[in-house]
Amino acid sequence: MKTQRSIHLRIFAALIAAVAVIAVSAQTQTKRRITPVETPATMTQTINEARNDSARIIAARIARSTHYHDEQGRTVYVDTVTGEQWMDSTALLPVVKMKYPLFDAASVSVDVWDPLMRAFGQKYGLFGAGVELSLHNRYKPVFELGLGQASNTPSGNNFTYRSPMSVFFRIGMNYNFLYNSSPDYQFYGGVRYGFSSFKYSVDNVTIDGSYWDETATFNIPSQTSTVGWFELVFGLRVKLWGPLSAGWAFKYHTILHETAVGNGQPWYIPGYGSRNASVTGSFSFTYTFSLSKMNKHKADEVITSDVEPSAASQETTEAAD
Repeated sequence: MKTQRSIHLRIFAALIAAVAVIAVSAQTQTKRRITPVETPATMTQTINEARNDSARIIAARIARSTHYHDEQGRTVYVDTVTGEQWMDSTALLPVVKMKYPLFDAASVSVDVWDPLMRAFGQKYGLFGAGVELSLHNRYKPVFELGLGQASNTPSGNNFTYRSPMSVFFRIGMNYNFLYNSSPDYQFYGGVRYGFSSFKYSVDNVTIDGSYWDETATFNIPSQTSTVGWFELVFGLRVKLWGPLSAGWAFKYHTILHETAVGNGQPWYIPGYGSRNASVTGSFSFTYTFSLSKMNKHKADEVITSDVEPSAASQETTEAAD
């Protein structure tokens, strides 16, 4: 009997212990749900866990950044908050290889736009020519030189504008958008800086006096002016035959600086044209020279022997003897 009573007591004690554990567990879970404990450690836990997570960091920076691609095909991000620039090495674009060598060609051009326009009644302009260096058939430094002259008596006006023959030049760069295509067809954009120092005069200026019914005539003597301007160019060039090609271009230009004169601004600027016209054009014939021989070539023969050339030649001589 005592043994059975002892067993019953043990079972009862175990049941009470189990109930107590379940009650404590339920109470603990209820408290955690109702009153969560927040400490500085728990508040910064997520930040600390993500501190070394490069994927999250990159994603966060990309979200607040704008981007562009440089010439090497790399994606460059600009942080819109701090202005900092950085590159995502996981987002590289394939780099386009240059199909043509560094020193690809050189060209000489003759601009016949002004002679053609003068044949149709234009009162200014003479002649222009230029040289161009083709780098990879992509970047093309340009230097242009020419002569300009004007003699014009505008219809309905009482004066004659004259500008003797003067030199002008332009220097700049073209960019061929079809650089990996055939050089026979080119579409390009470019910029120029133009400059000219020239003289001009205004003759036979007539003033009618309606009150006294008299007429006065005078001249504005020769003056010297120096003008610099900027040009934006877009053009096409196509092959005609062999090294000869033809092309036309449209130009937008604006005056950057000029010499102040006392009797008014010049109406005509050599190389620029009429100062009141912001858009003009050109039509050119171009002769192209290949520069492929200027580029480095691989050696035709490769020495694979470990023996120095002098020692090898000496051994060959001794064997012959």
